[in-house]
Amino acid sequence: MAKPMSKRARLEATFAGMETDRPAVALWRHWPIDDLRGDELARATITFQKTYDYDFIKVTPNSNYCVAGYGAETSWRGNEEGTYQWGRRVIQEPEDWMKLKPLEPRAGLQGEVLEANRRIGKEFVDEVPFIQTIFNPLSQAKNLAGGRLIADLRQHPDAVKAGLAAITESIVRFIDALKSTGAAGIFLAMQHASYDLLTEAEYREFGRPLDLQILQATEGMWFRLIHLHGTNVMFDMAADYPAELINWHDTETPPTLAEAMARTDKALCGGLRQWETMLRGTPESIQAEADAALVATGGKRFVLGTGCVTPITTPTANLVAARRAVEPR
Repeated sequence: MAKPMSKRARLEATFAGMETDRPAVALWRHWPIDDLRGDELARATITFQKTYDYDFIKVTPNSNYCVAGYGAETSWRGNEEGTYQWGRRVIQEPEDWMKLKPLEPRAGLQGEVLEANRRIGKEFVDEVPFIQTIFNPLSQAKNLAGGRLIADLRQHPDAVKAGLAAITESIVRFIDALKSTGAAGIFLAMQHASYDLLTEAEYREFGRPLDLQILQATEGMWFRLIHLHGTNVMFDMAADYPAELINWHDTETPPTLAEAMARTDKALCGGLRQWETMLRGTPESIQAEADAALVATGGKRFVLGTGCVTPITTPTANLVAARRAVEPR
């Protein structure tokens, strides 16, 4: 039997389309309340990884961590996905976009998240790669403005662009600080690369250039995952981003894994339904979906995972089953 590969070696071989000892697998979830403090977020994340032994860690704080410094407020109300409920939005009128300034990355909740990454890096050193969730500028803008973002984008484009520039600079500064923690890279969450929300021309104007600026800021890192959130995603538009892994809701919206294999040379992450299978399914249904995904991809350039976060109430047997699904049989 061949010697087992390290997690990094397995991932790098996967990204390159090379043979591996087994397919890689990773799941991630939110940590409500724990994610308000760096030490608690690290503790929860480390315990999760030691319990289930996935191939990489996605550090998953709540989406307010990067905009709380602007005055954004959230509250925990028991959402099964682990997300918070937003309070009054920071952007109340078009002029408010012009007031946004880059944030200090080590202050407030951002500082707590950096501390979580530092502790995770200290715990695992080179044993387990970890990547930090970065909500791209449009995603952060949505959290600041709520439903008015798209209307402002179309009616007051210059104001929105000024706000997006400030948010982008905040992200670049945060990534620069993140590098000292030992993080392997970032998970870039793109919530508006969807034809349900914007036209492709609009995304190419307001989203793509800033996404690329953020990815450029990861120079020196080796693992960049882009997440296309929602349905009717702009897969082909994002397929040439300088990233190693693409994740989207492949079981719910086009393209399928098999179709995507022919449309990009990037590695793909998915195959498991977060609600129907991970939450409400069984170990047997997880194995069946994993097997189907491996057939669709030929087991190359593929990481088994879900299209988005695993619900926080997912049965532990199902979390174990996802890890076991990639073991040789």
